[in-house]
Amino acid sequence: MSVPLSLKDVGMIFSAQSGGGVVTALEGVNIDFEPEEFVVALGASGCGKTTLLNVMAGFLPPTSGSITLHDKPITGPGRDRGVVFQKHALFPWLNVLENTAFGLKLQGVGQRERTATAEENLNLVGLSEFGDHPIYQLSGGMQQRVGLARALTTNPEILLMDEPLGALDAFTRETMQELILQVWQRTKKIVFFITHSVEEALFMATRLIVMSPRPGRITHEYPLDFYRRYFELGDARKIKSDPDFIKIREEVLSIIYGEEIEQ
Repeated sequence: MSVPLSLKDVGMIFSAQSGGGVVTALEGVNIDFEPEEFVVALGASGCGKTTLLNVMAGFLPPTSGSITLHDKPITGPGRDRGVVFQKHALFPWLNVLENTAFGLKLQGVGQRERTATAEENLNLVGLSEFGDHPIYQLSGGMQQRVGLARALTTNPEILLMDEPLGALDAFTRETMQELILQVWQRTKKIVFFITHSVEEALFMATRLIVMSPRPGRITHEYPLDFYRRYFELGDARKIKSDPDFIKIREEVLSIIYGEEIEQ
């Protein structure tokens, strides 16, 4: 049986903005996603994490290799993939409910159905009472919840999340980590999540991939179960202070900093 999403020898080369030449952003990237996986990509700034996500989303065609979803090539964006951006990218002239339902409106879904679906997903992220609020009245964490609800509303098979928690304060960030895990547990989506935080990556991932500095390659992979321990204990701080967690955190940090120095 084939895996749902597969990347084979994916490479990405950009023309340099000035002075000619090219920039190799990705080289020889291979990933097979299993059903219900939560894969987190980690690496130094500029290692190609966002480029990889954009290729998976269909925003950029790879210059080499292939990306398939259920054995069919990905040739552009599709409703089977939902994207949550680092900046929430919400429309300030629409209220919370309208922002959440926007994707369904573009698909021609009737108002009653799209409203019901949007309300269901706002409830999932804890914003059921804020549907008629303008976006500017919401905190940064709440705005990111709207972005997550909007991505879920079109019922994609895969969620692509480009460092969605990077701009949040530490307390809100930890709360959002737990919320996203709970949403993932309930929806059973495949998730590809980008972060610069080693602690965040270890806490949330079923599988961690570490990428090298440019050109971006996958140099290390870690199957992880700290998310499972969190579901069992319900105490994120206890998980993150566990000796096993700290040991892997330091190992991954040494890999990232070592690759930065080598580069």
